[in-house]
Order: sequence, then C-alpha cells, then structure tokens
Amino acid sequence: MSIGEPLPRIDGPIKVTGAARYTADVHVTNMLYGVLVTASIPAGKVTGIDKSNALAEAGVVRVFTHEDMPRARSPIAGPPFAHSFLPLQDDQIRHEGQVIALVLAETLEAAEAGARKVRVRCAPTLAKIPATLAWPEIDRAAEPPRNTGYFFLETDFSKGNAGQNLASAPRHIAAVYSQPSRHHNPMEPSAVLALWDGDALTVYDSTQHVFAVQQGLAALFGIPPASVRVISQHTGGAFGLKGLIGSHEALAAQAARIAGRPVRIALSRANMYSFLGYQPRIVQKMGLGADEKGILAAVTHDVVNLTTVTDDYIEATTEASKALYATPTMWLRHRAERANVAMPTAMRAPGEGPGMWALESAMDELAFDLGMDPLDLRLANYAETDPATGAPWSSKKLREAYEDGARLFGWRDRPRSPRRDGDWIVGQGMASCLMGTFRFPSRAQVRLHCDGTAIVETGTQDIGTGVLTIFPQIAADVLGVSVSMIEFKMGDTTLPEAGPTYGSSSTMGVGAAVLAAAQDVRDKLARLANLPPAGVSMAEGRIGRTGAAESFSIAEVMERAGEPEIVGTGSFDPSKHGAGYSMRTFGAIFVEVGVDLELGLLRLRRAVGSYSVGRVVNPRTAHAQLLGGIVWGWGMAAMEQSAFEPTLGRFLSKNLAGVAIPVNADIPSDISIHFVDEVDDKASPIGGKGVGELGATGVAAAIANAVFHATGKRIRALPITPEKLIA
Repeated sequence: MSIGEPLPRIDGPIKVTGAARYTADVHVTNMLYGVLVTASIPAGKVTGIDKSNALAEAGVVRVFTHEDMPRARSPIAGPPFAHSFLPLQDDQIRHEGQVIALVLAETLEAAEAGARKVRVRCAPTLAKIPATLAWPEIDRAAEPPRNTGYFFLETDFSKGNAGQNLASAPRHIAAVYSQPSRHHNPMEPSAVLALWDGDALTVYDSTQHVFAVQQGLAALFGIPPASVRVISQHTGGAFGLKGLIGSHEALAAQAARIAGRPVRIALSRANMYSFLGYQPRIVQKMGLGADEKGILAAVTHDVVNLTTVTDDYIEATTEASKALYATPTMWLRHRAERANVAMPTAMRAPGEGPGMWALESAMDELAFDLGMDPLDLRLANYAETDPATGAPWSSKKLREAYEDGARLFGWRDRPRSPRRDGDWIVGQGMASCLMGTFRFPSRAQVRLHCDGTAIVETGTQDIGTGVLTIFPQIAADVLGVSVSMIEFKMGDTTLPEAGPTYGSSSTMGVGAAVLAAAQDVRDKLARLANLPPAGVSMAEGRIGRTGAAESFSIAEVMERAGEPEIVGTGSFDPSKHGAGYSMRTFGAIFVEVGVDLELGLLRLRRAVGSYSVGRVVNPRTAHAQLLGGIVWGWGMAAMEQSAFEPTLGRFLSKNLAGVAIPVNADIPSDISIHFVDEVDDKASPIGGKGVGELGATGVAAAIANAVFHATGKRIRALPITPEKLIA
C-alpha cells in the first residue's frame, strides 16, 4: 500500500544537489537576455526616453519603450493576467516600479549595463498615497469595490439584523485589527523564456498554472491556444505570486516575436518588489455580540484592503467570519482603498489568513471579558452546519481536532497566570484554523508497461509542495507496484490539462484524476485477464480477484494478450462531487511564547497544530506543509512587513537584506502536527482536502493571544515588533 505511507520526497535529492532545472537554468541557441527599467515615481507620465547610450553599450541589441512596442491586438481584462493593463502600451505611470523600458542584449551583464544607461524623463502628478492605519481615516479612504475581475467571492453578506443584535447583546467586543503589506519572497525569483517558430510560441516559465499562461498569451497574440506551449519543469516557491501572468511574461513573448530571437527575462530580487503582487495592507473592524454564557448573537466584520488605482483586488477576508461559528446574524463587508501602488495578489491562505487574525483575536477578547476559557467559548459556538447557508458539511472533525490538540499541548492543565522563566514571561494562546476548499477540473493519463513500470502524465506544476511524490504514490497504490516503478511527467501543456497549483487544490483535483486513470488501467488489465473489473485488486505486480489466492503477473497478462502498453485516462469534475455540501478544512493551533519586556523580545517556545483535512495521502509531506504554514504564521505575527515610504511612494526595502523573515534560529524544534482520522469522499474521490494553506491560518491570532496572556498587552496591529512590547 502506498497511500498513507510517509514516503520521503522523490524530488528531494535532485533539489538539494542542484540537479533540478528551473526556468532560469534553461538556455537555448541565439538567446537574448532581457532586463527591465522601472519607474522611479508613483504617478505621472513619461515625457521622453533617451536610449542612445544604452544602445551604444557593447552587446545591447534593442531597447523597447512605449514609443516602439506594438499595441496589443486585444485589450486584457482580469485573470489570467495579474492586472488589466499591459506595460509599454502608453506613457502613463501608475505606480513606482512599473516597467517603462526593456533592454535586450547578448549577455545578462550587457543588458544590465544598458538598462542603467536608459535616461527617462517624467512629469510627476499628485499620487494617491495609502492612508494611515487609524480606522476613521482608512474608513474615509475606502470605496465600494469595482468588479475589474480580481475578486472571486461575494464582497458583502448579511444574515438577519446583526446591527440590532450586536447593540442589544449583554456582552460585545468592538476592535480594529491591522496588518501591513507583505511580499511572498519565494526562493526562486520569477523567470520566463519565450521563443517563436513561425506563429508557434514556446514559453518556459516559473508559474503555478501552465494552462493559464497558455490561454492568456494565446489571447494576447490572437493565436489558437494549441499554438502556445508552456513548460514549467520546476518552480522554486510561489505562494500565490506566480498564479497569474505578470508583466515580464507578456513582455518576453512580445519582445521575442519582434526581435526574432528567444528572449529570457529573469527578475532581480528588486524587481520582485517593483511590479509583482504582494499581500495588501488590510484593516479589519470586528464586532462580536454574545450573551453571558458566550453564545454569539451577532458577528460584524468590516474590511478595507489596499489596491492599485487601475484594478480592485479584494481579499476575501470575511470568509473566516462567514464559516466558522454558529451565529443567528452576521454582517460582512469589503471595501477597497485605491492608491498609486502595484497590484496586490493572492498570498498563501488569502482571505482566511488575514480574516482569522481578526476573528480569532476578537474571540479571545470576548473570552477574557466573559472570564471563560477560550477553547470553551469556541466549543460553545461550534457550527454543526454552515453558518451562512445552513448546508451540511462534507466532513468536519474540528471538535476532535480541538480535543486532540488541547490534550497534546496540555491546554487544560496550563497555568492560568503567566509564569516567569528568568527574564522571560511565559504565556499560552490558541486559535481555530480554517481554510476554503478549492477544486478545479483536471485530467491525467497513466501508461502501464509489461515490466510493471508505469508513467503518470498530467499537466500540473511542481512548486515544491510534494506533488512529485504523492501522485506516483496514488498510481502505485492502485496498480500494486512500488513507487520506484512509477515515472511522473508534468509541467507541460502538451500533457493532459490539469488545474492550477494554488488554493491547496492539487491533491483533490489532480490526485483524483490520477486515481481515476490508474483505476482505468487496472480495469483494462482485468478484462485482458478475463477478470471482472469491479472485483479485482493488484499487489506486488500481480492482479487477481479480491480475496482469492490465484493471481497473474502484469507481464503474464499483457504478453498473453499481445499488449505492450495499457493506457488509462482519468478526470476530475468538481461539479459531480459534493453538490449541496459546504466544504472547508479545519484545525486548532496552540502556542506557548516567551516575552522579554525589557528588550521587547518575543520567542515561540512550542506549538501544537491539530487538523481536520480529510484523507492524508502522505503524512510526511503533509506534515512538512503544515509545519511550514505554522512558520509562515509566525512570520506574519512577529516579523514580516513591507514598509511603504510615502514620500517616494514605494516599498522601503527591495531586497531580503531589509526584510525580516523566519529562519531556523527563530523556530523551536518543539512543534507537533496532528491529523484527525478522516476521509471526505464528497470533496473528491481521493478523500482528501487541502493542507498547504490551512496551517498558516490562526497562528498570528494565537501568538497575539499568548502575548496578552503573558503580558496583559492586547496588540491589534501586526507584526508584534519590540517597540510594541516595550511601550
């Protein structure tokens, strides 16, 4: 059996030895290197560009600006493009860091030297700078969302008269919680290589969805999608940043067509802070109303997030309040604050990640006001059905996750008062975890050979989450062979179309398609062996009736039938699974922190995460994903912020030297991950749901709640930096 085994990652050796090939590792004959020139002001227009010195640089071949870049054949609107305007199409500057020129050269060094010599004249205009975090000011700056294609769930929701219930509740909490913009910082900066052969385009790309790039570029150039091939051998981290088509991808393809030579653009770390997406600054006003026993009567959640002047990206932050606790009334609203900044985008656990920060902090405040254990408050408001719709859950074992996590952490036995450990004050906190269940159609193909080896083919992407291990596991489980006998091919639009690698969706969608394709192979092999497909099983390279002693080897059956290969196909259509059910993943996070008030230091001492995620295909890779999510949540809580400099209208730091992110020294070894035994066959035939993002939710609130327990300081603005602890 392979499903459920904690197999080590198949791709581990090639990645730690450098054998794995990423987009910037791909070289082709006659390739040009592209380097981008970006705007130094947040708003205005380009009045002139002198590229003579750049063109005089040895090795520079071409400099593209808005004056000579051909106009797009058709306007773009919404996804799969990261924003609704293409660079180098006009003279307008919408944000600092916008691409205003592209230099092509024979070498990267020549392109960089040429880019430094491009002289740009600009006429600045008054820029819209983000408001302060104070609620009255940001409330005045907020505007109703415009649907430019960048919000995917409803922006407003109401159930009952939440305002009346909140006002009349014996106990209520009203507080504002804020968090700054944050950048994704994947290990691999984005890169693309584009080459044309007549009207056929091939693109090597670091992306989370090769088929979205195929469809978007086909539309941009007015050619059939079949004429665009996109290849992504490995993507070195993404977290949502590489889910949509960025300026560099479109420009590389445009420039390659005009220059008649392949063009590669590998972004610098500074470029990653210039025009690519990030998690926007979010300010949330929470209201909770409850009776003296803590039973919720109303939840209100008013959210404002930063976005660019051209498009309204709306973070679905209120999904947390909509789905977690039983309440008779709720009022949820999103608005946008538009400014001359780059376009935000999804970031690991979008929506629920920020939303749980506010909701779970407010729940802790309510528990303290009531003199009630925070876990008991959550259990008292446990939602047996979807609070917003009343629909039954496809599966939910959050109650078990609470109980198991509390037991493993020792929550019920913890000190009710903070304790001293030398200079440290030690406190504990907890929070619920919640994430949506995103499902996308996918297809896969499995080829079985006489020697028992097989090839799994699907056009999914590897962004480091473990798909190179779990999909062979699924096929090996059905075919009864060792995982070492399974070859996996992915990351190419010539393969069966698969969904994106975001939204924690791959196991459900692509995994279900692989499962179906392997089952199709098994059924065909059974027919060749004159066995009923419904009553067979495979093990150790043999097939036979389930429970019977007699079996036949794969080679014996196929050679007797004269079949050198059996090809099975499978697909997953989410519309055919779980209709009428509400689907979420759930969990609980318990943490212990140490605080040194004299130095303003905050340290994570231990943590327990307990999760309800359906069937776990590989406990080792799932454990790694959730552990990484907790580390991610610690960064959100205590370290990460992309500071915005209002005078220059830009992010203050544009490299990792100025950005604090968690490293090994920040994280203790005492972090436990626990899975509740669960199978959700309504979410998908594989029985599993998402794990990659769930672990990042709830952590920031649990940390802040632990800080309050330790110090009595209620911190409502992230990150929890030293000055907030000392003040």
